[in-house]
Amino acid sequence: MSLLALRLRHHHHLLHAPPAQRRLRLPSCSQRLVVSCSAGQVSGGAAAAVVWFKHDLRVDDHPGLVAACAERRRPVVPLYVFDRRILAGYSDTMLELLLFALKDLKSTLKLQQSDLLIALGNAEDVVLKLANEVQAGIIYTEEEVEHSVCSVLANVESSLSNGSFTWVNPPEIEVWSAPLYDYKSLRELSASRDQFLKEKLPMPTPLSSPTFTALNVGLDTGSLPTLEELKVFLKESRMPQDDWVPTKSMSAKSILKATLKQRKIKSNVELSVSNGGNIEDITTNAGASGRRIKDSFFALESSLEVRGGTDITLDALDAYLKYLEGTGKASWQELHDKVRFAETRDGASFFTLFGPAIQLGVISRRRVYHETIQYERDRNAGFVSPFGYSTPTVTSAVDAICSLEWSWLLALKSKVCIEGKYPLKFWRWKGYLIQYTSVGCEGPAVLLVHGFGASLQHFRDNISSMADGGHRVWAITLLGFGRSEKPNVDYSELLWSELIRDFIVDVVREPVHLVGNSIGGYICAIAAGLWPSLANSLVLLNSAGSVVPSYSFIPLNKEGRTSWLSGLQARLLLLFLRSRAGGILKKYYPTRTERVDKPLVEEIIRAVSSDHTVYFTRLIPSLCTIYSVYFFLDRQMQSYDPGATTVIESIFNFNLSIPLNFLFDSFGGNILVIQGMKDPLIKSESFVSMLREHCSKVQIRELNAGHAPHDEVPDEVNSLLSEWMKVNETELKPALEKSKAI
Repeated sequence: MSLLALRLRHHHHLLHAPPAQRRLRLPSCSQRLVVSCSAGQVSGGAAAAVVWFKHDLRVDDHPGLVAACAERRRPVVPLYVFDRRILAGYSDTMLELLLFALKDLKSTLKLQQSDLLIALGNAEDVVLKLANEVQAGIIYTEEEVEHSVCSVLANVESSLSNGSFTWVNPPEIEVWSAPLYDYKSLRELSASRDQFLKEKLPMPTPLSSPTFTALNVGLDTGSLPTLEELKVFLKESRMPQDDWVPTKSMSAKSILKATLKQRKIKSNVELSVSNGGNIEDITTNAGASGRRIKDSFFALESSLEVRGGTDITLDALDAYLKYLEGTGKASWQELHDKVRFAETRDGASFFTLFGPAIQLGVISRRRVYHETIQYERDRNAGFVSPFGYSTPTVTSAVDAICSLEWSWLLALKSKVCIEGKYPLKFWRWKGYLIQYTSVGCEGPAVLLVHGFGASLQHFRDNISSMADGGHRVWAITLLGFGRSEKPNVDYSELLWSELIRDFIVDVVREPVHLVGNSIGGYICAIAAGLWPSLANSLVLLNSAGSVVPSYSFIPLNKEGRTSWLSGLQARLLLLFLRSRAGGILKKYYPTRTERVDKPLVEEIIRAVSSDHTVYFTRLIPSLCTIYSVYFFLDRQMQSYDPGATTVIESIFNFNLSIPLNFLFDSFGGNILVIQGMKDPLIKSESFVSMLREHCSKVQIRELNAGHAPHDEVPDEVNSLLSEWMKVNETELKPALEKSKAI
């Protein structure tokens, strides 16, 4: 009998002891996870197949498992690896939900005479040793679009290619996916949502769970760690660059409230202190009933995320879809309470409740879509109306799934088709895909943040210039714009500032020079003001926001539900923007209108194009005229990307009430303002005058340009940025050397 000993890291973090025998800090002795397949089984039949689970924690609708089990005599070895690089961005809540999902998956596999191997460490080491031990001929794993996970997959491929095996060739890696649409080629897939929908691609039916070949296991395949054990493992796995991770523990609003209280500045919200001085935004009831519900879908009374495996999630989905029907089940009633609490805007509750389960792959996107459409047919005698769905919950589920699928397809397409000047990468933030690029191998780090309605491509002539000048340049597309995901959430300046914070902590992993245009400049100012240690300096290019002399009162946004009126306003604005985009943009480029070329206009239109969604089920039926307007607008605005209407609605809720000079004072670092003096949106003369009067430490450079000087006169801006970085790096170098000496 052949044995596999997976020794991970120098502590050998392998969990096979019964829960009662576990200790928080695992001993560094020779604990091992030992798995075996009989040699006769491997040699007498097909080579073993390893199924490496990552974000696909299910047996239902799992093409990889179906393919692995297709050969009846082939041993199938399921594997999950707790790899810090894959789990790096997980919150404590997500880690807990992961453990719930893995527990269910492990139990499901055991019922079919199989099991799930559990290991902690680097996936390339684990997979190589396992492949050698079970004489694997093939490894099935899901297609990935996140750059960090793709890098892990590349490491596994390299490890197998360069590894030494006792039999013939190294195992092949078979990558699979479960798309909602049956497309033939990613290269030929249209990046226009309108054109894509016109192709009317078939939608495959979800696959049933396969029948497994019994896995002969000599010893325990490993126990799941507790949440505390997993947190200890991830903490011990951190690199020095990860010391900032705790920075993400407090929300932007909490820090802002604490700062206002500390500086004795009044506000329109209560500045209460709790948790030893930390001001946190705590949802105390979160739809909780005050009693523990048997067979609850949730880990805690205060939780809003559905937990568990596929069966639990499907039951919760059934309860969600039937929200309007009422129920006598206590668990369903609890979920309905959560729906009311999470519905901060029409349709927002779906992703709040089911987003983590979809991200973990407990349930596939096409299974959700299939079950939702089947319910709609059942309600309507097998008929699905072309004019919209019969309940708000069906609409919300379909909208969310189609939006998730479209974002995933665009990200997948970017892996095989390089569009534009820079390779596009994707990072997952709070479950959403965020587009970014990075150029340059050495020098100080710079992060570029675009304005409203733009994307990272707006820095098309700045990125390479700065990289060539000796900088490592990152540019990000904010949530809701470009090819970043456009979820149904409440967009705000504080939300985007947290995105910038987490990107610096998780991706860049060192302080940056923050450079932002328009609303992107205001977001950068908030990020620098709330988390000064993350910014080496701050550069604002025609920033939004204002200077308020002697600020003694700062009003903060109060969260509230959006109305149908803001949705109508958004659609009218979108229709206007789409028809007049080129002409409007030229007003923002007064000295060089030729810079408003076709690629720029197309990218802006993508960022402000609406999804083809009919919202009349959410309107008051008597408002026939408004219904007609909605229907007309939705028909007029066939989409490039779904979800942009939600982003545009945020315009009507923006409250740029935090003064720039308050943020500058909170930051305390070096600040450069580059101002295009012909900006049609901002009274530049007045703005610059206020800066000089009330922000004496801010350096100002005036340019003969409009609202986007970095794109209108890129050479001038690049020269200013290069000079600014050199001066600041000269000042920073002695401080860095001093800190290293300490």
